[in-house]
Amino acid sequence: MNTEKIIEIKNLTKKFKDLTAVNELNLNVYRGDVFGFLGPNGAGKSTTIRMMLSLIAPTSGDIKLFGKSLTANRNEVLGKIGAIVEKPDFYGYLSAYDNLEIFGKISGCNPSRKLIMENLELVGLSKRYKSKVKTFSHGMKQRLGLAQALLHDPDLIVLDEPTTGLDPQGMKDIRDLIIHLSKDRQKTIFLSSHILYEVELVANRMIIINKGTTVVEGYVKDLLNSSELQVTLECDSVDSVAGMLTEQFDGVRIKSVTNEKILFSAGKEAIPQINKLLVEKGINVYSLVPVRSLEEYFLQLTEKEKK
Repeated sequence: MNTEKIIEIKNLTKKFKDLTAVNELNLNVYRGDVFGFLGPNGAGKSTTIRMMLSLIAPTSGDIKLFGKSLTANRNEVLGKIGAIVEKPDFYGYLSAYDNLEIFGKISGCNPSRKLIMENLELVGLSKRYKSKVKTFSHGMKQRLGLAQALLHDPDLIVLDEPTTGLDPQGMKDIRDLIIHLSKDRQKTIFLSSHILYEVELVANRMIIINKGTTVVEGYVKDLLNSSELQVTLECDSVDSVAGMLTEQFDGVRIKSVTNEKILFSAGKEAIPQINKLLVEKGINVYSLVPVRSLEEYFLQLTEKEKK
């Protein structure tokens, strides 16, 4: 693991009068991470991102980017970041190419024609480079926003709901692009999304926040492997087997029993023991499939927070 911290947030708090949107939040993002930033609506994700990008000021706490204080080194550290925050805006009466040229000059990178076309190609818009942006769909504007964010070759890319408005193919294209930027261009990605399946496919580390504070942070694989699994068992004598499982294993909870299938939850360590028991009892087992998805894990944690 690379130990260089690209984002370091300590005790970050933001209050709006009587509302505490972010409450002593802590998180660390390391160089090379694709970092999933997750939480239910109203958890404080957008507020945190806006503070990271110096769009709003925190009430208290510290933000370091690339090892330097955001407050003391604002222009320097923000120059290394490309971001899409919510909906990107463009000049509708200008072409995609002209928009990127203008925004590139505003940001100080003065992009060449080759660079602009390379970025349009990267997001799948090179064939529409002459088209006025007002003719673009919402999804196409999201793609153009990504091209804009990449123009100055940033080290850190912050993406707030980047697949909003995209069809399934467009979502896959953005997912592939994130993987390409991480693996081939060694970019660090900070990805906020409500589409948990997308995050699970691309992120190596993640944090789940709720009510403005950390619920859990760590490596995606470790977090998913350490918790309860949903298991589908296909076998003979499902009714008697379901009863056997609850009698023999304290942690097993039966969810449903239909035809030749049993859906139950159990800890990872119980799976081989269950398989061994069924074999010993002479039960014909056709499949035993444990699944732990990020969506299930997310719902499990956030439901606990509500209680």
